[in-house]
Amino acid sequence: MKVCILMGSPRKDGNTAALLTPFCEELKNAGTEIEIHWLYDLDIRPCIACRACQKDWTTFGCAQKDDGQILFQSIMASDLILLATPIYSWYCTPPMKALLDRMVYGMNKYYGEEKGPSLWSGKGVSILTTCGYRPEKGIDLFEEGIRRYCKHSGLCYLGSHAERHLGYGTVFMDEEKAARVRAFARGLLESV
Repeated sequence: MKVCILMGSPRKDGNTAALLTPFCEELKNAGTEIEIHWLYDLDIRPCIACRACQKDWTTFGCAQKDDGQILFQSIMASDLILLATPIYSWYCTPPMKALLDRMVYGMNKYYGEEKGPSLWSGKGVSILTTCGYRPEKGIDLFEEGIRRYCKHSGLCYLGSHAERHLGYGTVFMDEEKAARVRAFARGLLESV
């Protein structure tokens, strides 16, 4: 199995990265191939709704020449797409939002003169996130958005795992969080 991790955090030593470490260790122990893309390190421009991507139903086809094509190829080669992001103002970070907008058009050939296929239909999608509020009030809007995104795109939504940070003066990562995220990883392996 291959997992494409889209990492939306700007901080490589932040809370989301700390949560991702035991998650990846669990996957690697099971023999899973992992590819991590740090979105803040990439050139991901926002969608401009030009619909150039709708002309060719076999490829991403975006007119913008940035790192979107690399991400398209990685996503297409994967079985599971993990959206790893801190929650900023009840949603994912800006580069992840820009990428999600680009992929919904480039992957779904629904918006041209005729309705075409979803190139990524059937792939699994999951969320790994950190937030400052209780998860039921911190990630609920992002999770609902991704549920709808998956339904629209023919993707299989496989659930989320969120951990709360209680504040800047507190330690985020501990053994309980590591154990919970490892269990989440094992559950994803069973469901893909």
